[in-house]
Amino acid sequence: MMMGLASEAYDRTYSDRQLVGRLAGYFLAHRRQVLLVAGLIFAITVFGLLDPLIASRGLDAIRAHPSLELALALFGYLLFSAFASFGAAVARRRFMARLVADVISQMRHEAFSASIRHDLSFFDKYQSGKIISRITNDTQELSQVVLLVTDLISQFTTLIALLVILFVISWQLTLALLVMSPFVALFGAAFRNLARRVTRKGFRAIAEVNQSIQEAVAGIRVSKNFRQESAIYAAFRGVNQQSYRVNLLRGFVLANVFPTLNALAGVGTALLLYLGGRAVGEGAITIGAWYLFILSVERFWFPMTNIASFYSQIQSGLSACERVFALIDAEHTVRQTDSRPAPRLRGDIRFEQVNFRYNEQQQVLQDFSLHIRPGESVAFVGHTGAGKSSIAKLIARFYEFQDGRILIDAQDIRSFDLTDYRRQLGIVSQTPFLFAGTVADNIRYARPEISDAQILAIANRIGDGEWLEALPNGLRTEVGERGSHLSMGQRQLVALMRVLAQAPPIFILDEATASVDPFTESQIQRALGLILAQSTSILIAHRLFTVRAVDRIIALDHGRIIEEGSHDALLARGGYYATLYQTYFRHQSPDYQVEGVDYSAGKARLMQA
Repeated sequence: MMMGLASEAYDRTYSDRQLVGRLAGYFLAHRRQVLLVAGLIFAITVFGLLDPLIASRGLDAIRAHPSLELALALFGYLLFSAFASFGAAVARRRFMARLVADVISQMRHEAFSASIRHDLSFFDKYQSGKIISRITNDTQELSQVVLLVTDLISQFTTLIALLVILFVISWQLTLALLVMSPFVALFGAAFRNLARRVTRKGFRAIAEVNQSIQEAVAGIRVSKNFRQESAIYAAFRGVNQQSYRVNLLRGFVLANVFPTLNALAGVGTALLLYLGGRAVGEGAITIGAWYLFILSVERFWFPMTNIASFYSQIQSGLSACERVFALIDAEHTVRQTDSRPAPRLRGDIRFEQVNFRYNEQQQVLQDFSLHIRPGESVAFVGHTGAGKSSIAKLIARFYEFQDGRILIDAQDIRSFDLTDYRRQLGIVSQTPFLFAGTVADNIRYARPEISDAQILAIANRIGDGEWLEALPNGLRTEVGERGSHLSMGQRQLVALMRVLAQAPPIFILDEATASVDPFTESQIQRALGLILAQSTSILIAHRLFTVRAVDRIIALDHGRIIEEGSHDALLARGGYYATLYQTYFRHQSPDYQVEGVDYSAGKARLMQA
């Protein structure tokens, strides 16, 4: 039942004192609201304590001096007290709801901000659905704890005041009551550890459900292509059943706290009824005093059982709080030594004896050195695992290298402010990601201030804007979720337009391998040519055009440079690159022949069409 519910590597354990203290910091930012709620709680407590006291004195007075005026006065006060308590309770709930909403909103803001600032390696390692669950479900659960805490404050105040009243009425009966109280408190505390464990498992189960839904929705097209709807439903049903069983256990544990404590309190009340009845019969206390004592005992047990069960009931919120704080406090693997603003970069890039590994078993670069000159375009080629993408990720500071130095314009890359530095990078991944919105919205993503006219001018630089004619509404075409309304080639064009609009000094392209039609291919080539002309460019190349267009080709094998030079020079050498060319690139050439058949003329006509 507990499969898949293990903690994440960044999870940590906090003591209750740490969690409560940290939560208190959020509330201190809203002191006025806290004081207002505290004042309303005090007012409700006062009315709740005065009611039985005045009722008791009123009954004694009416018994001694029967009078309609006294009865009406007592009725009038109790009616006023009921309306006043109701008004204060409504106001308290309203202001408390606002206070809780403010605190939860701030916590979600911090959790989301922390998650998006984590390194790319964080998202490679941990599933996005589970991260989302911490930001949404867990913070919502925390709001219930806040309400519990405010109720506890009110009940604790009531408990102290009631003890004073009970001692005034009969110190003997009150001592008997206090003898029974520790049994209730100890039993409530016994639930604490069990409640923390089952609630923690419950949140992990919900995270598994969220992850299953997120993955199913994101991959629905692939599932439908392979007719696997029943398989993803079965997978979801499995994690949903697991969540059902885990949270059923959690509900059972928490639901048994109050009935058990109330049963113990009932035994105590029965004993006090017996002792109080004997005291009235012996004339030790009056009937009014006994009535007041019984009323006060009933009011005493309610906050007493709440306080006794507090550590069990609050565990769901503290477990949620623990998971949210763990996300906020998760350490970054990429660490800067300074945060100096990055000046406008020239794009001079140096690797000096850099060592990089993803883990102890996966060494990627060892004593790696490389110099890329300002304005130079470099293409990395090599088999899978050669280190091509890793070099690009290190330049972008998505991962931390273990030894050596990377210099940008003779400055240590670790000394720049990361946000400021990354503003000067233009990055296009192998699968271009587009956000829901229009084509224009996605092009201006890095420069929100750019106008439609400027975007149109940039678009027209590529084949006089012919590629826009293939879009139903031009720049106003909705791209759909993740660009689903566009072809892969059109998505690549929009991603390249985004970089052209940004005009970064350093450009990184992990070129896609997907086949596109000849027209879109020629548009992509033109866009890429414009970018190469204005940036220092690092390309992970998969197209023949790309390797031919760059200034230098670097062939990698297991993190080592084994060849470098121009396309023609490396072909003439007949080494590693020549072998790669024959295997991966040659078939993209217009003069490529298969079994003696020359397709160059047909390909030439197709490119002209």
